[in-house]
Amino acid sequence: MVHINGKDIDAAGQSLAAYLKANDYEMGTFVVECNEEIIHKEDYENYMLKDGDIIEIVQFMGGGMYYLSKKGNM
Repeated sequence: MVHINGKDIDAAGQSLAAYLKANDYEMGTFVVECNEEIIHKEDYENYMLKDGDIIEIVQFMGGGMYYLSKKGNM
């Protein structure tokens, strides 16, 4: 089993790229950490998931401020 974002997943033996594609991750919007080391995008195809790996996939989100339009609610 591979521990991915807090869940045990039966993904050992497949490439990181295959896992990401099968789970609809959009390239360029996330960073992958494996066993506390960042995996570079160019290594996703060759990185084979192994039993006991601890994977964290961190997705980027845009942000900003939200203001209520009603007077007095700011």
